Amino acid sequence: MTKIDFGAVGDLLSVCQGENSVNSLLAYEAVTSWNSYSSVAAPWALDFHTCRNRARPRALMPSRILLHLFRPEQQPRNGTMAGGGVVAAPSGKQYEGRVTLFVAMACIVAASGGLIFGYDIGISGGVTSMDSFLGKFFPSIVRHRRDRNNYCRYDNQGLQIFTSSLYLAGLVATFFASWTTRNWGRRPSMLIGGISFLIGAILNAAAQNLAMLIIGRIMLGIGVGFGNQTVPLYLSEMAPTKLRGALNIMFQMATTLGILAASLINYGTGRVNWGWRLSLGLAAVPASILTLGGLLLPETPNNLIERSRLSEGRAILERIRGTPNVDAEYDDIVLASEQSKAVQHPFRNLFRRQYAPQLSVALLIPFFQQLTGINAIMFYAPVIFRTIGFGNDASLYSAVITGAVNVVATSVSIATVDRYGRKILFYEGGIQMLIAQILIGVILKYKLPLDTNAELGKGWAAAVVVLICVYVAAFAWSWGPLGWLVPSEVFPLEIRSAAQSVTVGTNFLFTFVIGQAFLTMLCHFRWGIFLFFAGWVLIMTLYVAFFLPETKNTPIEEMSYVWKNHWFWKRYVVDGNYANDLEKHENGKL
Repeated sequence: MTKIDFGAVGDLLSVCQGENSVNSLLAYEAVTSWNSYSSVAAPWALDFHTCRNRARPRALMPSRILLHLFRPEQQPRNGTMAGGGVVAAPSGKQYEGRVTLFVAMACIVAASGGLIFGYDIGISGGVTSMDSFLGKFFPSIVRHRRDRNNYCRYDNQGLQIFTSSLYLAGLVATFFASWTTRNWGRRPSMLIGGISFLIGAILNAAAQNLAMLIIGRIMLGIGVGFGNQTVPLYLSEMAPTKLRGALNIMFQMATTLGILAASLINYGTGRVNWGWRLSLGLAAVPASILTLGGLLLPETPNNLIERSRLSEGRAILERIRGTPNVDAEYDDIVLASEQSKAVQHPFRNLFRRQYAPQLSVALLIPFFQQLTGINAIMFYAPVIFRTIGFGNDASLYSAVITGAVNVVATSVSIATVDRYGRKILFYEGGIQMLIAQILIGVILKYKLPLDTNAELGKGWAAAVVVLICVYVAAFAWSWGPLGWLVPSEVFPLEIRSAAQSVTVGTNFLFTFVIGQAFLTMLCHFRWGIFLFFAGWVLIMTLYVAFFLPETKNTPIEEMSYVWKNHWFWKRYVVDGNYANDLEKHENGKL
């Protein structure tokens, strides 16, 4: 006959009771409910549904409560799970497992989805500075370039539409990607993204007129929209908690590698009259990698469980963690899945009060990421360098340098994000970007004349390149990777896909705005454009300091406790549904 650990019942009462009378009443009801798990244990058995949905214990999931009560020999009282995993405070819970070769390879292939995003960012600025490309699609720029001052040489709405149309398409695509990601899985969304990007690359390489070029950009945008919606979620759900930051940042690393590869290709093809076709067409390479990933990668256990494929989900979880002892993590995913299924309208629920912290992240992090000015620099780096007096080859070469700095600095983030946390990188990167942008603005104000043929002196031009590299490095180990990592890890499963769509959509919206407006802003703001972005960097650093909690080492399905302990957001996420739940229960509605 099964024995019961009566001490565990006391533990459970203390967990379930909480700090108010409603919780105490519900905990009493939960523990004294009559069940038939065991004839001896029945008077003290736990009505798990009642405790979970009313009393809401903070540390024990339903099946682990069952183990805790009826299998004390496998569930030590010192807080250690059987098999070695540690149950700490909710925000510090540790799951058992290790980084297996299987999960490492899956994350590497999935992260290559960032290549398509990075390649496009890097390739756009290069081809828009090539005279052969401009002469075919934007001849007015070539005709009037010598008649304009340094800041206005490339101010052309058509050229900006070429760059920004991709992100407008991505904005629309990400909301379709939310539905496919939730209902079909992460892999099919990656597959759709890869195929769309592949079609776009072919159209761009073969473009004969501006309309064909823009259609190709729209297809690229659909691919980027699906990829950016899916890949960060995939990495967050596959990665072990302790290394979730580092593995997720592989998406940003792939993005920076894509930018560097594009800059190198532009440097090589810029001397060939048809080189722009090769630059645009080689986008098919990262598109093919993402397509293969969609075909070959395993689905995440979170999504399989969410779609009621429990045995498959557990099998994948055991495989990626390298151990059969995954009860703790599996139970948390199952519970999160049950809560997710109860949500019929995730986009509508995203705007409920209890999700205010997550909504702020979904909106403000990508908004701020774009207002660092990084994509303005990366989109138009060769154009900017030509603006300050560099020749075509020199401007492309300088873009290669900044691309290399981007890659190296991102590796710093991978090495430090799970050791020192997210916020310290935000702080350091913000201060460094702020100083670099102010100095660039000051140099351009006093050393770059407005004359049509004026150039920046070689020494000052070199100083600007160095400062841009300092700025790019700061972004690459802070807002670059963390702008994707933090939103992907803070959303509960029931709104995760919808919230990720809002994050990606916001990112694309303001990428579109910056891409469409930057050359015009440069023409009118001149050197002040760098001070404009510096002001926003100051604002976003203050936001991180006061409103963004640290998420290091917190399991993705336990992230709600981070918000409950935050000085500001706890007023929104504190459990305020107990009284209503009790009233409904007494009326027979629960």
